[in-house]
Amino acid sequence: MSNFEPTASRPDSQFLVRHPAHFVALGFGAGLAPKAPGTLGALLGWWLGRQALEHATTLGYIAILLAGFLVGVWACAIAGKGLGKPDHGAIVWDEVIAMMLVVLFVPGSFVSQFFGFLLFRFFDIVKPPPIGYFDRTFKNGFGVMFDDIVAAGLSLLALSFWVRW
Repeated sequence: MSNFEPTASRPDSQFLVRHPAHFVALGFGAGLAPKAPGTLGALLGWWLGRQALEHATTLGYIAILLAGFLVGVWACAIAGKGLGKPDHGAIVWDEVIAMMLVVLFVPGSFVSQFFGFLLFRFFDIVKPPPIGYFDRTFKNGFGVMFDDIVAAGLSLLALSFWVRW
């Protein structure tokens, strides 16, 4: 079986390690969770974001985010093709990078970041405009990554309104 032939509806550990893009797109295995893989991917992004904030400058963190986004466009396109669905539920790298973006802009307290996490998951699941538009329109690696970045942006906007209110 080549790397680009669709697999069964639920990927397994063999799919995960078949190609480096699969390993990345499935969030190092988080996407294999039988329930709520996107939530697990977002939790991974939260943890990675907090780790990166401790060890990187702001500019370094932004570079990590940009590199993660670009690698994600590539990895999600390949994994989506291999899974037979461009934005398969097991693909969670988009949640990882988007949650890392939330972590960058939300104050360091656990409570603030927890609300950022909840808002991000809400927007990512419900997909209100314009998230839903981007999700329906772009069916490639960029689209998989971009709609979650928009969800992160709306989460940050909502948090900012909450803080101001």
